[in-house]
Amino acid sequence: MKLSLGFSPCPNDTYIFDALVHGRIDTEGLQFDVLLADVEELNERAFRAELDVTKLSYHAFGYLTETYRLLQSGSALGRGVGPLLVTKKENFGGVNEDSQVAIPGRYTTANYLLGLAYPQLTQKRAVLFSDIERLVLEDVYDAGVLIHENRFTYAERGLRKIADLGTYWEETTGLPIPLGGITVRRGLPREVQLSVDRVLARSVRYAFAHPQASAAYVRAYAQEMDAGVRRKHIALYVNEYTLKLGRDGLAAVDYFLTDGRSKGIIPPGSADYIV
Repeated sequence: MKLSLGFSPCPNDTYIFDALVHGRIDTEGLQFDVLLADVEELNERAFRAELDVTKLSYHAFGYLTETYRLLQSGSALGRGVGPLLVTKKENFGGVNEDSQVAIPGRYTTANYLLGLAYPQLTQKRAVLFSDIERLVLEDVYDAGVLIHENRFTYAERGLRKIADLGTYWEETTGLPIPLGGITVRRGLPREVQLSVDRVLARSVRYAFAHPQASAAYVRAYAQEMDAGVRRKHIALYVNEYTLKLGRDGLAAVDYFLTDGRSKGIIPPGSADYIV
């Protein structure tokens, strides 16, 4: 059976999917038609149910629990991994309702966390995540929210941190931050959903056991070509929760969805959202 599969070109995703994509593991007869795309593009495609298996921001997943189920493996979730709000301005007077802020997409978890930390913000503009650093440096925006590799390079390029947007979440919940997860379309047969879950877990375990096997694949799609930055990126976002969400990971996801629904940030949805 062939399934459409979407994930981002960021090092953490190419690292964990390399074994699956290149046949290094048993895929239980499944074949995958792969699309690599920015996470907000993947979010938007998921709203149209275009992909059978896809990476989603947890913010977007909150809208899509009736369409997709979450896999136990593959999540980007942890502590100290929050998106960064940065500016170029030395005399930045603080975030207010007039601040022009670039975000990496309406349905990204980065935007969700920005709204929790700075609910007064109204002038947010969605742009491609890899353009945000440059646009803030060029004074197109007062500030920007950085995700992925840019969190490792912003300071040397002349930006300064206003806030780590994960701090609010961690201090108020005591839980790891759910950034993104891998999901499977509910309309697929149940046995296929379970097979995808097993295959992805196998691919993640292979990545941990053979960390150099994916080096060429990671390098081919990385935005940041410095090998040290790529290694830091993988080390930050690929962890024990990527292997399996486990009790703490599931608690964090459940709180994220429950709290978002109670605040009206995300709509009501299915409570049966795990494969």
